[in-house]
Amino acid sequence: MPRLTLYLLFFLALPLQAAEQERADWAPVFAAQDAVGTIVVVDERQPSKPTWVHNPERAAKRYSPASTFKIPHTLMALDAGAVTDEFQVFPWNGVEHSYAGHNQDQTLRSAMRHSTVWVYRGFANAIGEPKARAYLQRLNYGNADPSVARGDYWIDGKLAISAREQITFLQQLYRNQLPFDVAHQRLTKDVMIVEAQRDWILRAKTGWEGRYGWWVGWVEWPEGPVFFALNIDTPNRLDDLHKREAITRAVLRSIDALPAAD
Repeated sequence: MPRLTLYLLFFLALPLQAAEQERADWAPVFAAQDAVGTIVVVDERQPSKPTWVHNPERAAKRYSPASTFKIPHTLMALDAGAVTDEFQVFPWNGVEHSYAGHNQDQTLRSAMRHSTVWVYRGFANAIGEPKARAYLQRLNYGNADPSVARGDYWIDGKLAISAREQITFLQQLYRNQLPFDVAHQRLTKDVMIVEAQRDWILRAKTGWEGRYGWWVGWVEWPEGPVFFALNIDTPNRLDDLHKREAITRAVLRSIDALPAAD
């Protein structure tokens, strides 16, 4: 199939969205947490599918995806055979980590929940950089560059993605429109579940590079999904990490995308 035809099919598959609107009323939510950052929200429960943003300039800037990359990395690992299913056990080698959740055997579900770097480092080694680069280009994921001098390329390397690009990726995953087996896309979404109630499901992943942090995902409602991608500075490092979810949940509650806090 000609490349031009493939590009046209790709763009036609993307959901139609209204022009982006800046939300000045979300600035106090960031100020209340003494945080600098951005959030992009697309509410597909509404026919117009509005796109709202706080700090649009930052929403266009690319940052290391950090552990939000575990979402596409899971797809890559499943496709490459580095993991077979959610039941495969990855034995802990006994090396102590600062986070207790990493000091145990892992499955795909626990590795996503605990953001277990050593499991995904194993996936990266099994996949290799040339194949990782090809996967990233197929996904059109940020700058699609897994180069790294030292460390993990999704944290320490050149790979970078913007909040707006995170949203586009998540929308395609939600619709099983990524260039991967549909069963693998469904499994990835299953292990992303953070919270669920009778009427809604929250699927999301945090990320932290050290200087800044992410929370990206969506809330599924019977009327449709609400996608979000938040990125904030974390000058106080660990002490700032709770702000990712606090800000996002406050923003989502402001548009009734999450129920009010108890």
